[in-house]
Amino acid sequence: MEGLLQPIHLVFIMLLLLIFFGGKKLPELGRGLGAGIKEFKDALKTGMNDQPPPVDKKPEEEKKS
Repeated sequence: MEGLLQPIHLVFIMLLLLIFFGGKKLPELGRGLGAGIKEFKDALKTGMNDQPPPVDKKPEEEKKS
């Protein structure tokens, strides 16, 4: 066994998707998957650039004094 994602495996998976979801539903699923991946990548980019402010762990009583 050379690899899991050989071309014949991908064709078989595509046929199963076509049978389960039908031809009309596949483009909608693809758009949703693409939008989800794009949103995830954007969140990773902004998450690495934005650092949350450090949390002050002192009790509130000491802050008032």
